[in-house]
Amino acid sequence: MTRIDFYHYADDKLRYACRLAATAAARDSRLVVYSPDEATLSRFDQMLWTFAPTRFVPHCRVKDAVAADTPVLLASEGEGLPHHDVLLNLHSEWPPFFSTFERLLEIVATDDEDKRSARARYAFYRQRGYEIRVNAIAEA
Repeated sequence: MTRIDFYHYADDKLRYACRLAATAAARDSRLVVYSPDEATLSRFDQMLWTFAPTRFVPHCRVKDAVAADTPVLLASEGEGLPHHDVLLNLHSEWPPFFSTFERLLEIVATDDEDKRSARARYAFYRQRGYEIRVNAIAEA
């Protein structure tokens, strides 16, 4: 069964997502970053290029030719994923394919709207019996 980790409360959700992606890549983990919103994925893609000036986070879109060999993938849907290790959700709703992953990461921002949608996702997962861990964010 998928293990779910909530991280709260991020001052900048995409910046914290970059931290998680960088950590996953450094640990040789394989991460899929999901949002059906292309604008969000494009902003996240740009942020990964500038996030850490002294290190590179290898990433690409899931449909790119090198996706199977790239540790961080950006996906707007659940089709054609080359692995199902860790899923990072950047959407306000639960990913419809999350249960195919070993682990799901959810980041909760500090604004009220994001907190409300995170509570709904939390309740959805809890009602279905998923193991959920809640982690406080220490912003650096």
